[in-house]
Amino acid sequence: MTHSIIKYGIIFFSMVLIQVLILNQIQFSGFVNPFIYILFVMLLPLTIPKYLLLPLAFLLGLTIDVFSDSLGIHAAATTFIAYLRPVIIGAISSRDKENNNYPGLKQNSIQWFMLYTVAMVFFHHMVLFFLEIFSFSGLFYTILKIIVSSVFSIFVIVLSQYIIFRD
Repeated sequence: MTHSIIKYGIIFFSMVLIQVLILNQIQFSGFVNPFIYILFVMLLPLTIPKYLLLPLAFLLGLTIDVFSDSLGIHAAATTFIAYLRPVIIGAISSRDKENNNYPGLKQNSIQWFMLYTVAMVFFHHMVLFFLEIFSFSGLFYTILKIIVSSVFSIFVIVLSQYIIFRD
């Protein structure tokens, strides 16, 4: 239990530091905004209860909002994907085939992890960017921004699974 708390605490603070100090400084032509801090929500155990998952996601998003001065849009988007997480996991896998509690790449197939990552990142970015612009006037620009940022974020998340999260 204590080992898990320490492990996820380190992941939480690492994701916040990487996002705030490095990735928030990267922006290519206004389109590519990599947001990999959601990896914390994605890597939480599959059996985590919602009463713990939702506040952790909100706290993560709020922490990013505080450092990014973004008025709660990260908190809303991160809480949204935490709410959808059980639905997404249920849609892409059957519980009778599950043999582990960790949704990482090494513990699951590449197909499962890619479906999981694409769904989580796309929904996060969709909510985040539509809340950011809060208008349909730039609809095509926003959709393009969602797609390009999602592709880059997915690439970085999958790469991190091969480099960092090998346990």
